[in-house]
Amino acid sequence: MPLEAVEARRLYRQVADQLRSLIDSGEYVVGSRLPTERELAEQLKISRPTVREALIALEVEGRVRIRVGSGIYVTEPADAAPTLPAAGIEGPFELLRAREFLESAIAEQAARVATRDDIARIDASLVAMENVEHPGEASMVHDRAFHVAIAGSLGNAVLVRVVGELFDQRLNPYFAQLAHYFESRGTWRTALDEHRAVRDAIARHDPDAAREAMRKHLARSQERFAQNFGAETAAGGSRPARAPAKSDSAPKKQAKEHTKESAKERAKSGSARRR
Repeated sequence: MPLEAVEARRLYRQVADQLRSLIDSGEYVVGSRLPTERELAEQLKISRPTVREALIALEVEGRVRIRVGSGIYVTEPADAAPTLPAAGIEGPFELLRAREFLESAIAEQAARVATRDDIARIDASLVAMENVEHPGEASMVHDRAFHVAIAGSLGNAVLVRVVGELFDQRLNPYFAQLAHYFESRGTWRTALDEHRAVRDAIARHDPDAAREAMRKHLARSQERFAQNFGAETAAGGSRPARAPAKSDSAPKKQAKEHTKESAKERAKSGSARRR
């Protein structure tokens, strides 16, 4: 029998597979709420960003619905549920951590070697970013141009390609779904200020400041995507609804209606606490 290639599955996909199996087995029924991110991270002994990547993957698949301020709920899979992306897709936080490591070093070197023409190209991308609507495809084009322009100042085509390819991973459905919750005009303005700090450090030819400015920008991007969905307070430490025992004769419809009403009350409670 020929040997088959062994795939080292990414951790967030392993978590998504476990949760999907629990849903399929009836451990969590349609309409029930999963444990919070914090609880899942503690039970699985992994980081919350990894849990979030798994939940986002399941939402893209159509198995759960994340309700900000309420929790993560199991949904009825659509007949034509979207096919999960290829197993090789990277998680959003993995990508940002890789970019933080790589692009910080690139910015540091750019501050040493950038010419006036290089600074002009970086400035042109910044101007375009300042005059574009966000969120939107155009803003991502100019954001990409900024990071590629910095890499381009090193005169290394491989680094330019790698930076561009890493940025292009933002176009994957997991990243897009995460951005849907946390990107806004306000976060775009904040990110613009962070970009300007990188540009200014490079223009001053200050390698240490350039490295730190880029590191902070990409670290803060991770922080923005890791903001609480608002479900921790709303959950109040209660356990999620589980599948009823076989002897339970309560109609499923009534259980679902009760779950919906409870979810609304929890959402209101969570919203009131945040004021």
